[in-house]
Amino acid sequence: MKVLVTGGTGMVGSHFMRSFKEDGAEVYGIARNSASSRMAAVQDKSILRCDILERDRLMKIVMDIKPDIIVHMAAQAFNGDSWNSEYVTHATNYQGTLNVLYCAKELMESGTDVKVLLACSSAEYGNITPEDCPLVEDRLLTPWTPYGVSKVGVEMLGRQYFLNFGLKVFLPRMFIHVGTGHPPATAIQNFARQLALIKKGVLEPEIHVGNLTSARDFIDVRDGVAAMRILLEKGNPGEPINICNNKAYKIQEILDMLVEISETNAKVVSDPALFRVADEPLLLGDDTKIKALGYVQKYTMRETLEDVFADWMSRI
Repeated sequence: MKVLVTGGTGMVGSHFMRSFKEDGAEVYGIARNSASSRMAAVQDKSILRCDILERDRLMKIVMDIKPDIIVHMAAQAFNGDSWNSEYVTHATNYQGTLNVLYCAKELMESGTDVKVLLACSSAEYGNITPEDCPLVEDRLLTPWTPYGVSKVGVEMLGRQYFLNFGLKVFLPRMFIHVGTGHPPATAIQNFARQLALIKKGVLEPEIHVGNLTSARDFIDVRDGVAAMRILLEKGNPGEPINICNNKAYKIQEILDMLVEISETNAKVVSDPALFRVADEPLLLGDDTKIKALGYVQKYTMRETLEDVFADWMSRI
């Protein structure tokens, strides 16, 4: 089996590559020339340099490899950042996905029975209240961030290519994935990074935080990848499905666990710069469909946070 993963050096993409390699697949990843992985002393030969906005280059890679599975994780992937990079978010996420789907369609029409997995998002649900949760897949989508709007576009493109051309497109609505190898662009990674710097004496024992009252349905990236592989194997193309655990943690709870794990006594400082323009009080997914396919959560929140903190301690 041949697998091509866009965003192959990102957190989720790299875990996909590792998972498929462990099963003996022939795995290739795509990463931009500007990706930090290009600085590695020894380059990974399975990583091919390509921007998904360069359709001709992307087409050549797809046609040369002829993958059985394309996992599309390349994106401007940060909800909060999308307010400051609106055009980049829409161009990368929408136009980039259109290019991936077009290349996959050409590959299918040349005789390869390819499956495509698109990184959709819980941010598509958008302007919701706690009473709306847990969120089911047939709920009306009302995104209220540039990122959420871009991901609705991604999902609709995938559905269109499935309906119009018969391309086997799978649509996982990914809730917040947490794991190692991630930049400090989310609350958990930012907390863990600051606490690691405090632990090593680089920073004063003071941690800057944003909104601690909101609650999120977090999923370990290893569990998320396992769930999406089950979706590829047993799910229905063209049908969106939540990748979540149906359990929400308040950001305050996450911070408390990380402080305990780090064994620091950091003073918590509220930082207005870390508050979002739009921030749902609760984002909780219904996991009925993915569990029906056979997904079982393996990692606890505590285990995930221990691994994330240890990762930042090793990076600093």
